[in-house]
Amino acid sequence: MLPVISEENAAVAFSEIFKDMPAWRKKMIHYIKEENPEINTAIIEAANQTSLDPKAVALGAYMTYSLIELAMQDSDNLMNFQEG
Repeated sequence: MLPVISEENAAVAFSEIFKDMPAWRKKMIHYIKEENPEINTAIIEAANQTSLDPKAVALGAYMTYSLIELAMQDSDNLMNFQEG
């Protein structure tokens, strides 16, 4: 099951993404290529197999990946939280 993406995580991600979208997309290409090459290959393949703008398709996929990653980090932090 995928974690819930909070409004806070979405706001953080969107502020970073839309500050300089082309630079962010390029950063994500390199990040996902190292972090999860199979996902990167699937994103590129999907982007190239559509009649839509490939950069827009890739941006949406990278954005989704980033949002899920943030939500998973929050979920992990909550599960690992211990009162001291």
